[in-house]
Amino acid sequence: MSQASALKAPTAQTAPPPAREQALRPEVNEAHVRFIGLGKTYPGQEQPALQGIELNIRRGEIFGIIGRSGAGKSSLLRTINRLEQPSQGRVLIDQVDIAPFDEDRLVALRRRIGMIFQHFNLMSAKTVWQNVELPLKVAGVAKAERQRKVRELLELVGLQEKHHVYPAQLSGGQKQRVGIARALVHDPEILLCDEATSALDPETTASILELLREINQRLNLTVVLITHEMAVIRDICHRVVVLERGEVVEQGEVWRVFGSPHHEVTRTLLAPLQAKLPKALQANLRASPVGRDSAVVLKLTVLGEPALSDLFSDLGGRVRLLQGGVETIGEHALGQLILSVQGSPHAPHQLLERARRWAEDVEVLGHVV
Repeated sequence: MSQASALKAPTAQTAPPPAREQALRPEVNEAHVRFIGLGKTYPGQEQPALQGIELNIRRGEIFGIIGRSGAGKSSLLRTINRLEQPSQGRVLIDQVDIAPFDEDRLVALRRRIGMIFQHFNLMSAKTVWQNVELPLKVAGVAKAERQRKVRELLELVGLQEKHHVYPAQLSGGQKQRVGIARALVHDPEILLCDEATSALDPETTASILELLREINQRLNLTVVLITHEMAVIRDICHRVVVLERGEVVEQGEVWRVFGSPHHEVTRTLLAPLQAKLPKALQANLRASPVGRDSAVVLKLTVLGEPALSDLFSDLGGRVRLLQGGVETIGEHALGQLILSVQGSPHAPHQLLERARRWAEDVEVLGHVV
C-alpha cells in the first residue's frame, strides 16, 4: 500500500462524513486534523492527561497549543502521529480515523508527519548530511535520490556550507535547522513542533520562526506547535488553543484570543507580554474613587488604530493617555491603551459603555487623584 493510500483510503469504519454533514458543517472539509471527544489517561494516574478534546486544525495553517506545565500539550501533539494512543475518542487525519492502523500503516503515517524536538535529537557521531540522510536510508531510498533530497533541504534551511560538520560544531539554532531538514525528508503534509524554540535565545528563536513561516508558505504544510511562550504564538500562529488540566479552556484566532482573553489561564499566560504600569501609578491606584478630583484608570484593548481625539471626546472630561501602543498580529492591528478619565459628565456605567464602543475589552484598573 502506498503512503498516500495508507492515509486516504477509508475503511467501512472510517469513511468520511456524508455529504449532508459536510454541507452543514463546512469546517469538516477544512479540517486536516480533527480531535473528537479525545481523552487520555495514563496508567496509575487518576487525573486524565486529556479529556473531552474537540478541535479542528485546518489544512495549511500554523496552529499553536499552549498551556501551563502539565496541561496536556505534549500528550495532545503526540496523538497526531500516534506516539500516544488515546484512551477515548478519535483522531482523524484527512477524515480517516488513525486508531485502527496496523504497524505498516503507522509507518506510512509517520512518514507523512514530520516532527522536530526541543533538544534536536541529532546523532553526534554523524555529520549534518548524514543526520538528514539517515531517515531516507532507513526507508530504502536510492542513493541518487537521497543526495538530491538532502542537498535541497540543506539549501532550504541555509546549511549547505555546513554539510560536512558534526553537531558539536554547530550552534543551537543550526542544530534546530538540521532537525527541521530531517523532519522534511519524506515531504510531509503535517509538521509537529515540540517546544522547538524553548532552548534557543530570542534572536535565534526569531530566525527559526521565520524559517517555519517560510516552510509553511512554500510547502503548504500544516504546522502544529506546542510552546509555553506566548510570544511564539503571537509571532507565527494563525489560531491557538489553550489547555488547562487536559481540557480546552479557550481557542480561536490568535489576534482575537490576545485581544480579548476570556479565561483566567489565558490572561495569566499573556501577562508577561502586557505592558506594566509605571511604579508610581501602581502605588497611587485605589479600588474606589478618592475625593472629587479622582480619575478612573481604564485599560482598553482596541482593534485597529483608533482616532484618539474622537475616543477622548466620546469619553468626555479630561482624558490622558498614560501608556499605549499598537502591534500587528497576523494582519490585524491590536492596541492597548491605558487612560485616566477625570471629570467625565457620564455616570460610571455609561463611561464604560462608551469605552466598549471603541474596544474589544475594557478593564477598570482603579482610581487615582
